[in-house]
Amino acid sequence: MIHKLVSAPINLVIKVGEKIKEEADKELYDLPTIQQKLIQLQMMYELGEIPEEAFQEKEEELLTRYEIAKRLEMEQWEELTKKK
Repeated sequence: MIHKLVSAPINLVIKVGEKIKEEADKELYDLPTIQQKLIQLQMMYELGEIPEEAFQEKEEELLTRYEIAKRLEMEQWEELTKKK
């Protein structure tokens, strides 16, 4: 009984942390979101709102996230097809 009283807050913190990580990963590796950010970045650069160096740095970051997201998507797809 005492063990449950002590571990319950810890378990709650762990579950909240897992949910936050899940939501953050979804935002970081959501393909449509990344594509939209790439388009916005390109538009900002073409309109002269950001310098080339900042554009290239942010573009590289977004493309890396895109590659990771595609890989994760493929892994999920492979897992789904293996289960059937």
